[in-house]
Amino acid sequence: MTKNISIGKLNGIPVASQRIEYVERKGVGHPDSLIDGIVDATSHALSKEYLEKCGAILHHNVDKGLVIGGASEAGFGHAKITKKIEVIITGRAMDRYKDVKIDVNEIAKDVALGYLKNNTRFLDVESEVSFESKIAKGSADLTALFARGDKRAPLANDTSFGIGFAPFTGIERLVLETEKYLNSGAYKESMPAVGEDVKVMGLRDGDKYVLTIAIAFVSKHTKDLDQYLGYKERVKKDVRKFAEKLVNKEVEVHINAADPDEGEDVYLTKTGLSCEAGDDGSVGRGNRVNGLITPFRPMSLEAAAGKNPVNHIGKIYNLLATEMAMDIVKQYPGIVECNIAIMSQIGKRIDEPLNLNIELETEGGSNFENAKSKAQYVAESWLDRLGEFTMDISLGKYKTF
Repeated sequence: MTKNISIGKLNGIPVASQRIEYVERKGVGHPDSLIDGIVDATSHALSKEYLEKCGAILHHNVDKGLVIGGASEAGFGHAKITKKIEVIITGRAMDRYKDVKIDVNEIAKDVALGYLKNNTRFLDVESEVSFESKIAKGSADLTALFARGDKRAPLANDTSFGIGFAPFTGIERLVLETEKYLNSGAYKESMPAVGEDVKVMGLRDGDKYVLTIAIAFVSKHTKDLDQYLGYKERVKKDVRKFAEKLVNKEVEVHINAADPDEGEDVYLTKTGLSCEAGDDGSVGRGNRVNGLITPFRPMSLEAAAGKNPVNHIGKIYNLLATEMAMDIVKQYPGIVECNIAIMSQIGKRIDEPLNLNIELETEGGSNFENAKSKAQYVAESWLDRLGEFTMDISLGKYKTF
């Protein structure tokens, strides 16, 4: 089978060798991450319902959604929501198969409720959030295209592309792991005032590492300004210790840089979420499928969350390119940078992309032919088991943000 794979040397300087890098991660409680999580969980739930009731995953794309910020009054030791946060989900999904009816909108609402309960600690979902689901039946041509494929090789729903790269640089690993650290169960137990809305921005300037972190502190656990300032200093020290151990370098850390030098107008919330006070979220505006926003890397602007896992290239190829790149550098550690781009053609088998382009840079430029051979083998192997991979996506084994 022709795989349409092209492999060449990296055109440029590897990112880790460039002087400047910017890297961002929006944490699990950021409104963009919340809505990504809700719509992707909706796709997983629909896939499960379709499999159980219809024997196959039916056509759906629930990749449009909003978190519309509410309003709140937060002070030291007290807070209240004065206007509900709104969650709106829309998209397309099959609601009937032969004589079986699927209540897609009810599923979406239940998923949204459950997702917010499981991923926030201080949000009263029943009283502080309103839900609306407007999922409708998909267009006839894309639904028919979906049905024409088979489990092994569905037909691509779009002419699109996916992007992936590996390995992560030091600042990329640092940004990703710092957010995970601050939102870990262990850290929340030791510092309950740290809310789920954590955003980490990383800068590497040569060997200098700088983290600027926004944290929505929880008013319930913050009795006064002195305690707030003490919390900030403790988090700063904790992050610096964690970060310097991770990258073995000195790391400069800033927490809630917008806080005034004097006064009490600081970043306090009732829920630990910025969306309680007007910050909105939209599907696809946050992290890419590798969990980061990396402007110095090749990226796709595709909103992967909520798209169907069977034939939607915007989801499948971005995840595939990312996993493929990571596998290649794992198999051949001498590769210092691997960039992958995969393009589809609508109506063609997803395991036969129009083009799969791999760019490699090896350590010191040596052993390129060996690296090229390894990359070819790994790429072909992933394409050969694409059906298994897409089923794993449908089960939620791969995160899209």
